[in-house]
Amino acid sequence: MRDLDITEVARRTGVPASTLRFYEAKGLLSSTGRRGLRRLFNPDVLERLALIALGREAGFSLDELARMFAPDGQPRIDRELLTAKAEELDSTIRRLSAMRDGLRHAANCPAPSHMACPRFRQLLATATASRQKRAHASHGSEGGRTRRRKQAPSRPAHD
Repeated sequence: MRDLDITEVARRTGVPASTLRFYEAKGLLSSTGRRGLRRLFNPDVLERLALIALGREAGFSLDELARMFAPDGQPRIDRELLTAKAEELDSTIRRLSAMRDGLRHAANCPAPSHMACPRFRQLLATATASRQKRAHASHGSEGGRTRRRKQAPSRPAHD
């Protein structure tokens, strides 16, 4: 199969050309050359972008994903990192499930005020303790808030 230009990759994957260029700058992708002013990619880039999308959905940073590819472009999966991420997701699911249940309870609670409801007050205490625990555990925090992960640029650009 012939190389795909950046426009074709963007069309087939739904990933904007600006994001493809950003991924290339981060070392996640590499172009094979140019046709005029347009970057060309090996057709394998489609599978690689699917792996990147899967990793992003699971919560991996772009830097973590970059380390999961060998220099030849083949996946180099760190099983310990996958296990740690799965445990992190389990923790997030438990926390969000408790929050969901608390919100449902608050929506249907017969107490005259949410602040008079023992279960809602417990939810408040749990949310505060959970936030403090995450802020304490985060080494890259500033003022108790963790830094946001950098996202790929979303502005359209021409290539």
